[in-house]
Parts: sequence; C-alpha cells; structure tokens
Amino acid sequence: MNKILLLGANGQVGWELQRALAPLAQLVVCDRQRADLSDLAGLARLVAEERPDVIVNAGAYTAVDKAESDVDAARRINAEAVATLAQAAREIDAWLVHYSTDYVFDGSGEAPFEEDAATGPLGVYGQTKLEGELAIRESGCRHLIFRTSWVYATRGANFAKTMLRLAKERDELRVIADQVGAPTSAELIADVTALALQRLAHDPGLRERASGTYHLVASGETSWHRYAQFVIGEAIRLGTGLRATPERIAPIATSEYPLPAKRPANSRLANDKLQRTFGLVLPAWEYHVQRMIRELVDQGAV
Repeated sequence: MNKILLLGANGQVGWELQRALAPLAQLVVCDRQRADLSDLAGLARLVAEERPDVIVNAGAYTAVDKAESDVDAARRINAEAVATLAQAAREIDAWLVHYSTDYVFDGSGEAPFEEDAATGPLGVYGQTKLEGELAIRESGCRHLIFRTSWVYATRGANFAKTMLRLAKERDELRVIADQVGAPTSAELIADVTALALQRLAHDPGLRERASGTYHLVASGETSWHRYAQFVIGEAIRLGTGLRATPERIAPIATSEYPLPAKRPANSRLANDKLQRTFGLVLPAWEYHVQRMIRELVDQGAV
C-alpha cells in the first residue's frame, strides 16, 4: 500500500482519519475544495490522476432533516458520487473504504441489526446512503463499507457538548429516551479503519475474503436520555459546576420532539463480524465519551 486518497478530510471522521492514516502510506488529503463530491467528472478525474491503492471516502450529505426537502443534493453526494468512486476504484483495482449508517434500517425491534439484516430506510438520508452502498456492491470493486451510528468528536458540534452547554444554562433538561444506539467516536472509527487497512496490507488471505460490509460501532448500548445523564454526571465528577444534574434530566418520547425526518428507534448494530474478521476489540461506548469529556474539561470548554 503506497498511496491513500482521503476525501471529506475536514469532517469529524475525516479530521481523525488524517491522523490515523498518515503513518500507513502517502496520504493525499482532499477537502471539499479539492474534491467536490457533487462534481462527478472531477471525482473520476482525481482518482484516475492520483491512482491510489486505497480511496477512503469520509464525505457525505449528513443534514438528516434538510435532506427531506433537498433530495437531489443528498442523492448526488450519498449515492451518485459514491457510485462514481466505486467505478473509478474498480478501474484501477483500488480498495474503497466508505462509511454508511444505521439509518439504512427501519429501527424496528430491540435486537442489534446484523450486516445482512433487511434494510428499510425511514427517510431520504437513509435511502440515499443505502443507494450508495448498493452502488459499491454492484461495481465489483474491493471495498469496506463501515456502517456506524451516533458519531461524535471533540472537534465540532455534538450531542454531548450541547447537553453540557444546556446543563450550564438550565436547571432541568428533557431528552428523548425511546431511541437506543451506541455513541461512536470519530477517533475510534479512524483508528479501526487504519488497523483494518494495515492488516489487509500484510495478510493476503485477509485481502481475499475481507471485502464487504461491517458494523463499526462502539460496544454496548444506551438511549439519548441515559447518554445525557452519563455525560453530565462525568462532567460533575470532574469538578465542573452545572445547574442541571443527572437526576434533573427528564425522559421524553420521540413524539414530544417532532423533526422533519423520522429517526430509527433501534439503532443497535451488531459489531461481532468486524471484531472477528480483523481481530479487533471494540470498546464500550463509555470509554471514548469519558475521554472526550476529560479533554473538554481540561481545555476549559465546559
């Protein structure tokens, strides 16, 4: 593996991938200016010119609610651009690493979804992400599709930081309690991606059998309500003065907080296949959340 082409480098996952992938090979870093995912011809030209061994696509249309009324733009970036990258990868025999989402499922039941479970997106975002997945498989390129969920990072906005800000301003909070998943850090996603690629590079047998779809999420599960309680409890334990305490966070139903796009109630994704195939251990979701809160406290950002 001599060259990796990274797209979407300034997003939450892309930013962490810059760090994680740099030791593996020559890393060609592309932000939106260098690689506009809505410019399909430009994407194909970029891949043909760079001829990387691996394309890592961390770019996506992720505005879930806006996608409901901005269908063409969401489909262009989440499906058509992905199809273009997959075809370009096939033509130069490169691997394509792509990130997908729990939103490809309908969120029914309470069991974790396996990789081969029936899909059923509830909205435009999930539908266009599923179309991107299908385009990769149909292209015949060698690929790793990593479905993830509830992604966060210390850099940029996220649920935990919003809860900490509100807990400073208010005595009580109301948080949805009937959606369940696993908060997954961009740091973990990037590190697992790098480890998987490193093992592919050194194991010919793995390269022969590894192409496919995997669930890359932290282990365990929680609701948004319990997640908020955990975040605020940790910040208080580290000495941060907050007005709202975990006991003063009220659980509410999704129906009490309507949004344009319907969210899956069950975002649990079974991650056994990824751990088994690549010999990895995916830590409990609390581990990286604690690291993030400690970092925010140390920075004086809480």
